[in-house]
Amino acid sequence: MATDLQALKADLDISDDRDDGVLQVQLDAALAFAREVRSDLNWSADPDSDLPAPSATHELGVIRLAGRWFIRRRSPDALIQSADTGASRIPSVDPDIERMLGLGRYRKPVIA
Repeated sequence: MATDLQALKADLDISDDRDDGVLQVQLDAALAFAREVRSDLNWSADPDSDLPAPSATHELGVIRLAGRWFIRRRSPDALIQSADTGASRIPSVDPDIERMLGLGRYRKPVIA
């Protein structure tokens, strides 16, 4: 899976292009965040790098993080309305995404 706009749209089940600009901003920010906090991975696919490439799980974590940020962008209190279920809270911390990216309590110790 690649961390591109089409992968994000597929994950969010979006088929139109009206939010493409906003989605791309969220995706770019999520990828920059992942590169910053997981600098121990070869995100640029540089063949001369000794760092391991991000796994499919890392890439899916970037997609899911961008999707969460996209959904939360219009809800500072983290609530979204749904005709079926009423109000639902979007968590600010998602353990599954943290596990995918190896963040927070899922981060392995790093020796600087």
